[in-house]
Amino acid sequence: MVLVKPILGLFVLSVFAASAQTDAAHVLAHDILQQLIDINTTDSVGDNTAAARAMAKRFLDAGFPPADVQLLVPAGRPNKGNLVVRLHGPANTTLKPILIIGHLDVVEARREDWTTDPFQLVEKDGYFYGRGTQDMKSEDALLVATFIRFKQEHYQPDRDLILALTSDEEGGTANGVDWLLKNHRPLIDAEFVLNADAGGVDTDKGKPVAVRVSATEKVYADFQLTVTNPGGHSSRPVPDNAIYHLADALGRLEHSPFPFELNAVTREYFKGLNVDPAAPQVSADPFYNAMVHTTCVATRLSAGHANNALPQTAQAVVNCRILPGHSPEEIRRELIRKLDDPKVTVGYIDTLTGKVLDAAPDHAGPPPSTPLTTVMRPLEKIADQLWPGAPVVVGMSAGASDSKYTLAAGMPSFGIGEVAIDRDDDRAHGKDERLRVTSFYQAEDFFYQFLRSLTTP
Repeated sequence: MVLVKPILGLFVLSVFAASAQTDAAHVLAHDILQQLIDINTTDSVGDNTAAARAMAKRFLDAGFPPADVQLLVPAGRPNKGNLVVRLHGPANTTLKPILIIGHLDVVEARREDWTTDPFQLVEKDGYFYGRGTQDMKSEDALLVATFIRFKQEHYQPDRDLILALTSDEEGGTANGVDWLLKNHRPLIDAEFVLNADAGGVDTDKGKPVAVRVSATEKVYADFQLTVTNPGGHSSRPVPDNAIYHLADALGRLEHSPFPFELNAVTREYFKGLNVDPAAPQVSADPFYNAMVHTTCVATRLSAGHANNALPQTAQAVVNCRILPGHSPEEIRRELIRKLDDPKVTVGYIDTLTGKVLDAAPDHAGPPPSTPLTTVMRPLEKIADQLWPGAPVVVGMSAGASDSKYTLAAGMPSFGIGEVAIDRDDDRAHGKDERLRVTSFYQAEDFFYQFLRSLTTP
């Protein structure tokens, strides 16, 4: 009996210490998120280098040696900086590093469209609002915070952990992952890649439905549709109007979906969810529909040169997310068939240069990555603790990410951005982008536990 009080006292102290440690971790993650949201990193007027430099300072202040904190800026692109940070494993390890990637740039956002300032972190009604809260400054902040916690705790992984925070995933012509692979490959070479910009936790009104790991993704392609016409005075309208031709063609595209199709990854994904992918309600659900169809949608329109003149040119940008196994050139030819108008030309917009080309790449992209036991086992264990009852399913990202570059470079790549978002509240790239506060801190627990479990000898 005499041991009860000392033991109880030690227990209370340990609980208090753990609680204080958690609170400090939350404060760190929040402060990093706020700093990142407040830095505009859009392609038009933003400064990715400023965000990378701010994170570099945090790593240096936390005790990372300058040699392990590399701020790398492409020549002639002062606002397109990238940050590469290395946490060392044992000097005698035979294990190759793990590369973790995330992009610092965000999609454009106009203040007049939002109810809050998109470039200011606002907490209200249990949510964090700001451009990048879903895509993907939250994940960036949590990864930075996790690396700093590892350094503070003197944790040494069983191999090197490399974090690359990069430019121009969302757009622009200075993609950081592509540039690093071409110019600094030894700095980021790894056995495999974890991409925090893919995967995720699907929830319905906060209830976890599935924990997704991405092993493949769609191919991104932009096409420019153009109709030209001699034009003329607007007081003499003619049926041969460039805008009408373009609008009719886009209407035909809207009502001509691409075929239903499964691949090895998506077939297992629906099996894991116990969902019949051929059921009509699947294609009616925008989230699931993107898993079983190539999708093409008009995203930008421009036409005319004066209010009182018939348009000489009308153009539309059609953005496609292409199922694996199909090339952009194949889809370009299919668009021509669906539009069914010889007056509409379809050009391919090169992702890196922005130039419009007469033909698109005719290769279908790299095959899916085979899930690694070393990745899946700790992920499944931690997911069961944080989101009990939700199945862990390996699937396909319906979007496209920087994994296309790492996959093409021969590095297996997996999407592990396990942040919980309601399926009907996906606001990435949209107005009033937001993330549940509880989801943010829950994801903090995930990244810390997962990376530690993954690299504990």
